[in-house]
Amino acid sequence: MILASENPLVPEASELIFGTIAFAVVLFLVGWKLVPQIQKTLAERTDAIEGGLKRAEAAQDEAKETLDQYRAQLAEARKEAARLREEAREEGAAIKAEITEQAQAEARRIVESAHAQIEADRQQALQSLRAEIGTLSIELAGKVVGESLEDSARQSRVVDRFLEELEGRASTREQITS
Repeated sequence: MILASENPLVPEASELIFGTIAFAVVLFLVGWKLVPQIQKTLAERTDAIEGGLKRAEAAQDEAKETLDQYRAQLAEARKEAARLREEAREEGAAIKAEITEQAQAEARRIVESAHAQIEADRQQALQSLRAEIGTLSIELAGKVVGESLEDSARQSRVVDRFLEELEGRASTREQITS
């Protein structure tokens, strides 16, 4: 059997007492000075972490709220832009219709003016032609008849009769060709 003094695993009584007292002193110092400091530091860290999380959550909530406001404003701006585009489209169509109507009215006015001018030119040409034909026919009739047709009433009757005969022949030809 092995004695306690000979066993290296069993400490001596003085070492055991001194170790126990040293452990108690260290335990007392650690419990009295270090544990409160550690708890204080842990509480501060816990507060900082929890406060940081709360601040982060608050910031995140604020960011979500701002994002929702931005999205609402963006949707409103899109609606306003669509409304403005539609108004512009309607206004453009109205302007286009008005310009088209004005152009058509101007075209009708120009055509009517042209018709009136053509009719006036035709009447003027017809009068000029009648006068020229009248003068030529009087000269010709004077040469054929051999007498002077200086009297204007006589000239007028001769010219009118001649033109009526020409018009009669022209209308007969038109009836035949139709």
